[in-house]
Amino acid sequence: MPADFEVSPDISDGINVGLMGLGVVGAGVAAHILSNGSSLLGLTGRTVNLKKVLVRDRFRVRDVELPEGVLTTNAEDILSDPDIDIVVEVMGGTYPAEDYLKQALAAGKHIVTANKEVMAKSGSELMTLARDNNANLLFEASVGGGIPIVGCMMNELAANDIRSIRSIINGTTNYILTKMAQERTGFEQALVEAQGLGYAESDPTNDIEGIDAAYKLTILASLAYRRSFQPSDIYREGISKLEPQDFRYAEELGYAIKSLAIANLDEEAVQLRVYPALVPAEHMLAKVDGVYNAVEVEGSLCGQVLVHGAGAGREPTTSAVVGDIIEAACKIGNHSPALMPRNGPELKVKPIGELRSRYYVRLEVADHPGVLAQIAQLLGDGQISIAAVLQRDTHPETDSAEIVITTHPAREDSMQMALRRMENLSQVKKVSNTLRIEE
Repeated sequence: MPADFEVSPDISDGINVGLMGLGVVGAGVAAHILSNGSSLLGLTGRTVNLKKVLVRDRFRVRDVELPEGVLTTNAEDILSDPDIDIVVEVMGGTYPAEDYLKQALAAGKHIVTANKEVMAKSGSELMTLARDNNANLLFEASVGGGIPIVGCMMNELAANDIRSIRSIINGTTNYILTKMAQERTGFEQALVEAQGLGYAESDPTNDIEGIDAAYKLTILASLAYRRSFQPSDIYREGISKLEPQDFRYAEELGYAIKSLAIANLDEEAVQLRVYPALVPAEHMLAKVDGVYNAVEVEGSLCGQVLVHGAGAGREPTTSAVVGDIIEAACKIGNHSPALMPRNGPELKVKPIGELRSRYYVRLEVADHPGVLAQIAQLLGDGQISIAAVLQRDTHPETDSAEIVITTHPAREDSMQMALRRMENLSQVKKVSNTLRIEE
């Protein structure tokens, strides 16, 4: 083991780290600290020592070899140790991670966390605790893995009034949608393949229902608009209703289907939403495939900025966590004050019913004359005009046909009312799917 990383509380000019969690990311962070002594010493000017690592099971076999005496199952060995300067939390979940973070900040310890759920639900409270105790709270890894978007929002883009954020921030859903688009694979098959490759959990609910993306969007929106949002403020739809023919129709119409996390400011209201949508094929977000993530920010000074990269996995997330450790160590060495964004003006959250969007609607209808006229009448009653109609598949055995309608911009509540009325038409067998079109 390099001499720079001897585990010793007696190194007066060293920075001692307490690591909470030794899963995939935690093991990556520990291995990097233990094997990159010279590079970290050169960047921070001080040795970085891995003093304690909190685990549930001390005897479990792991893929990183730690020095004797580093592992502990008692959180107080980290939280109550005055020699530990930086607490790195990569446990995930809210309990007990949130309690540990609050206790560490109250003790004046600097925090590095990858915990998107805690930061989404309690980020404002943790930032206040950090400010009150002159501690740094760094959370780059909570959004987008190795993409440096949190630091950009807090630093490089801080001079901007942020007009919008449009992002692909869940690698699992993006992998599934890419598979369905490129191979016309069904949703269930694409999900099973994602699980087999380790991209999706055995319970994929948080990913495929947009919960994970909603946590991340909550963090980005809170930074962008300098006020506290909650995941419950975000309208959310998952991807499980998508079928291969949706991708075929989207391609024919000149679009790709992506699960987007969007925030946009309209006068004094913010609209927050996560859902699958049609994106023009020439747009940069339409070209983000596989497990990659991308965040597009539009600011008053910078215009449109796109940050793209690997959004999850051991190496990208380790990169973000270790980068935050380096920043925290430099601030300790330079006695820099904690940088915590303060609250901006109050903004209301605009309900989804007030959204104006174009729409894609796929219907199974009776293959009879006059059906389209009935549908057009219902749309017209809601002040919704048709932009295009496609009919490619007919089914003589069921006397039905599949049609796709795209609309001009309309209000969400008007569109939902029209869809409910369509479902009651005897000639409409099924409203198969409805997607918004994000131009």
